[in-house]
Amino acid sequence: MLKVLKAGFFTTIQDKGRVGFANLGVPVSGVMDAYSADLANSILNNYLQAAVLEITLGSCKLQFLKSTIICISGGDFSPMINEKPIVLNSRIQVFENDILSFGKVNFGVRCYVAVKGGFLSDLKLQSSSFYQNITQKSIVEKGDVLSFKEHKEPFSSTKSLIKIDQNHFNTIRLDCFKGPEFEMLNEHQQEKLTTEIFTISNDNNRMGVRLNELFINNLPQILTSAVLPGTVQLTQSGKLIILMRDCQVTGGYPRVLQLTEFSISRLAQKSTNQKISFNAI
Repeated sequence: MLKVLKAGFFTTIQDKGRVGFANLGVPVSGVMDAYSADLANSILNNYLQAAVLEITLGSCKLQFLKSTIICISGGDFSPMINEKPIVLNSRIQVFENDILSFGKVNFGVRCYVAVKGGFLSDLKLQSSSFYQNITQKSIVEKGDVLSFKEHKEPFSSTKSLIKIDQNHFNTIRLDCFKGPEFEMLNEHQQEKLTTEIFTISNDNNRMGVRLNELFINNLPQILTSAVLPGTVQLTQSGKLIILMRDCQVTGGYPRVLQLTEFSISRLAQKSTNQKISFNAI
């Protein structure tokens, strides 16, 4: 178990989400940056479905009430155990009463704290991922006590052979497929959409990311149709909206692009005023 001494800006428990419940109107949810969460679980030899803590922009402090092994991946928020810096993407032994805290944000938006065996949280529709109106809690709060699986595996500090792709945090390129309504754009608009650089607005969260630039078009609204995390919608007013993990399951705006799974994870590590571009593959 661990106790939350400081919850930070926005901290939740997430796993791979709720797949297969769109017919009930249930979002997929799950970890925003699946690449980093998978990395943390892999280093601990956990199942990739194991629940992790998703911490947005640091400012979180946790006290471990039992010994365990942890790994932190994703954004670098200067993690420390008992005020001593620790290394990302490595196995870290923590003991009873040890305190994990975070300092300066060096890069990224979200980091993932994995524990050996995974966090324990109520399963709702086959997932532990927090989501308002589905799970009892929607965010981790100060004073919460979070449970995790006990294990008897001896600690090994063997170095991981997994190589970190720094382009995951640095590149502005988001690979994507043409969406169902892409061909409704004229040739000039298609080229512009897949060559220009766009800016992330301050309206960005787990539901979606809006871009600042207006993309002038004359596309009509479409009949309400299925959408997914990574769907890029284009409104009649020219707003581009990229849907993220907690997005709705249907929408009425033209779906001009669809991000790859890896690019959704890349976008999850970008914040307000950062640049992106769409690379059609």
